[in-house]
Order: sequence, then structure tokens, then C-alpha cells
Amino acid sequence: MKNILTRRSFFHRAATGSAALTWLSSRQIPTVFAADDAKPALLGGEPVHSGGWSEWPIWRESWEPAIIKVLRSGKWYRGAGGHVAEFEKSYAKLIDAKRCLATASGTTSLMVSLHVMDVDAGDEVIVSPYTFIATYNAILINKALPVFADTDPETLTMDSASIESRINERTRAIVPVHIYGMPCDMDPINTIARKHRLAVIEDACQAWLAEYKGRKCGTLGDLGCFSFQNSKHIPSGEGGAVTGNSDDLLDRCQSFHNVGNGFGNFKGERPFFSRGSNYRMQQFQAVMLLQQFDKLILETARRRENADYLTSNLKEIPGIQPARLPENSRAVWHLYPFRYDASQFSGLSRDKFIRALSAEGIPSSGGYHEQYFDGLLDEAIQSRGFKRLFSAERLKNYRESFHELKGNRQVCASTVAIPQNLLLAERRDLDHIIEAIRKIQKHSAQLAKATA
Repeated sequence: MKNILTRRSFFHRAATGSAALTWLSSRQIPTVFAADDAKPALLGGEPVHSGGWSEWPIWRESWEPAIIKVLRSGKWYRGAGGHVAEFEKSYAKLIDAKRCLATASGTTSLMVSLHVMDVDAGDEVIVSPYTFIATYNAILINKALPVFADTDPETLTMDSASIESRINERTRAIVPVHIYGMPCDMDPINTIARKHRLAVIEDACQAWLAEYKGRKCGTLGDLGCFSFQNSKHIPSGEGGAVTGNSDDLLDRCQSFHNVGNGFGNFKGERPFFSRGSNYRMQQFQAVMLLQQFDKLILETARRRENADYLTSNLKEIPGIQPARLPENSRAVWHLYPFRYDASQFSGLSRDKFIRALSAEGIPSSGGYHEQYFDGLLDEAIQSRGFKRLFSAERLKNYRESFHELKGNRQVCASTVAIPQNLLLAERRDLDHIIEAIRKIQKHSAQLAKATA
């Protein structure tokens, strides 16, 4: 059974059944589990959890009148009404940013930001390798080279100590990724960027309301990028946003996302005086998003509380290492990840552990893998365009550098990730997660032998 799933299909599989969503106690009291000696479900025993989990995304009929009103009006595109502008103002306020620009997707928010920060053909951008493939693609579309900083195995985010060795005369920007809604350690990243005069574009596509030292992700660099795709905590099918505190940069973003039409102080003598494309959000998407703010705030608090409860219990299990957050930071847990040490489970492989956990009624995945070996980057650097822009020696060295990403290799080989909708469950259901892992560890030798 293959256990490498896309994040989006993973959420679809995880959202089977329903669970009551009740407010939870904040007490972190270790739980005593009684079913450790029960036979694992993978070996014919009863699953620890059989009640299903909350569906995702969640629809509310109360949202329908406002959306239907927009659809019946026929004023669907951005220029025909004010809902998108209202969303931009409200979202900027929500994350304490000066400005927000709504876009068609998280990918297009990255493309807009890279263009505005002057990432051009032949440039290089330092980025985390442990991310959804859209982060790679947004850089490649600009005919720039995504150069990978390593991943810190303790945090699963960009290892700032690996950045400076990747900087050269072509480096234009750094793109830290707040993966799974866990903030990167931004202070050292920003210090390096200032030292080398590099732009910082936050990929916060999974980090709505995440905080780093009292500030929201998406306000910590020059520009921040968000996604509202179907699997996200605040979804509208597709959709994205660029956030920041510079009117000049956001005026330029507005212009580029709207076919180069001048905006604010960024104007020419004629309307279409600058390069641009169509990356606009639609009116009904904005209305859908505007009605979810209160829900996002409430559910974020619940995920945090439940994640804290899981962490306090899972860290006591030998071989289970929850991710470490930067000091004075708060994650929002688009996935809840932990590192799995097979040596503490009688050599039971990570993939077999995931199978056993699934059999107990706990969906999980292996997270991201070493995507730079999948062929996408080989195709790019072998293309005519990249061969014109970079020397053969540079492209050869670039390809060989993938093997240097030892931290990322560890993370990709050992991470187990639990979907966010499980963090919306009741406390007794979270106990099932902990109980299932203890049960698997208790019988790991038998599982390793039986599933060999």
C-alpha cells in the first residue's frame, strides 16, 4: 500500500464521518491508556477509533444568501463590485498588515510577489525544499533558479544556518515557507537578507494567523503570500492574497495582477504602461471568505489547544518527536507533524507505521518527499531557456547540490503528519490518537514481522 499522498487528497480521505465540535478544556493532563495490550487492528484487532472525523471543508447554509445575491447580480469579476476590496481591507486588519491584495490563488500570489520584488530571468532565489510544489513552480515560471536551503529536522522549516553558503551574485530573494502553519525563525533570515540586500517573500500559504514574536506571518518580510484553496483553514475553492506594509510594493502588486493597469502611485501616461497578467479574485469568492473570519479565529484556537495536548503526550513516547517552534511563536497546524524513529518501534518502517495507524482509524501521511528528484527541476534546467541563462557548470553543480540536503532528507524520511480536521475533534478522540501510537509501539515487533 503506497502511503505517499498529495496533501489535498489526504484531506479528502481524512474527512470521512463527522464528530461533534465542542469547546475543549485547556488543561494539559497526561492520559492513562488501558488498551495498550489489545491486538493491533492491522493484525485483526479492533481499531482504537471507529467514529470517523469531522468533514472538511465545512459549509454553512447561512453563507448562501450573500453568495447567491452576488451570483444573481451578474457582477462577478473584481471590477464590477466592491466585495473583493472589502475582503482585502478586512484580511489586512485580521493579520495586522497595512495592505492586502486578493489574487486568484496562492500560486499567483507568489508569482505576483516575485515579479514585484524584481526576480527575473537568470536570477536565483533561496527557498525551502520542504514545501508544496507551487513554491518551486512560481520561481521557475520567472526563469529563475530555486536554490534550496536545508531543512532543520527539529522545526521542519528553513535552516537559517544554511542560507549564506547558497548566496551568490545572482541571488535576488529568500522565500521562507511557514510549512504546516509553523512559523520559520524569521529574525536570522531577515538579518541575512538585510546584510546581502535581498528581498524576503514569506510563503504563508498554510499559515493564516500564525504568529512569530507577537507578529503575524505574512507581515514579517517584504511581502507575504496566502492561499485559500479548498483544503485550507479558510477556503474558497481557489484564491490567494499578497500582504505587506509598503504602499509602493502593494501598488505594484495591484498593477501586475490586473494586466498592468496603473494603480495608486504606480501609474504611467497610459493605462497599460507596465507588464501584467490576470490574477484577480472573483466577487463571490471574496463574499465566501468574508463570512469565515469568526470561524477561522475560533477553530485556530481549538487546533492550537488540541495540538498542545497532543504534544504534551506524544513527546513522552520514545521515538515520537513533535516539531519545535521558534521562541515566542504560535503555529496554526495545517498539518500536525512529528518525527518518527523506527529504531524505537522495533524497526517498524515509517510507511508501515502509517499503515498501522490508519488501520486504527487515525489517518496520517508521510508529508512531503524529496521532490527535487521527481523530474521537474531536471526538465527545467535542461530546457533551452535555462541553458541560455545559466552556464553548463552552474546547472551541473546545482543538480548535484540536491544531495547535500541532509536535513531535508531526514525530514522527508521520518515525518508523519496528521490532518488539521483531527485537531477539531473532542478530547476523547485525541486520546485515541495517543492510544493508537502507544498500541502500535507495544506490538511493533509483531507488526514489523507480520507486515514484512
